[in-house]
Amino acid sequence: MAGRLHGRKMAVLATDGVEQVELLEPAKALKRNGVQVEIVSNKAKEIQGFNHIEKGYKIRVDRTLGEAKSDDYDALMLPGGVINPAMLRLDPTAIDFVRSGKPVAAICHGPWTLIDAGGVKGKKMTSWPSLRTDLSHAGAHWRDESVVTDNGLVTSRKPDDIPAFVHKMIEEFAEGRHSATT
Repeated sequence: MAGRLHGRKMAVLATDGVEQVELLEPAKALKRNGVQVEIVSNKAKEIQGFNHIEKGYKIRVDRTLGEAKSDDYDALMLPGGVINPAMLRLDPTAIDFVRSGKPVAAICHGPWTLIDAGGVKGKKMTSWPSLRTDLSHAGAHWRDESVVTDNGLVTSRKPDDIPAFVHKMIEEFAEGRHSATT
């Protein structure tokens, strides 16, 4: 599968408050599989990662939303952390970036951003349990499973699910664009 991913480019959309393990571990796995990973943010230079409720690492930003073009990427990843997607949902440029029609992987609270981008209606999904009602009200079919895939959309619940999340994300990204993604 690594050969199929070599030369692909993925955007990780994140801002301050991102759950650092949900960004860093999947990004490392994608890089090991030949993917060029870029951190895209509504902030320049760096964002503040978190380890649950404690401040973690500063994470370098590769491109701002003003510099990045969704057409330059083959896929999108949306890590969680409560603050991160809550802030991105309020940014119209971030929402437009998410509406690219490319394969998307979102973990934990990351699917919140998909709600505002109109990308959950009719989709089978999972997330951190507190998002169940929000996703259901937006038309998603929520499941309590470690990883759920639906036509180019990969979702997982929490950091403990990262191994399953990474496996399915790599599989979906290798397949490329689907006809009915966000």
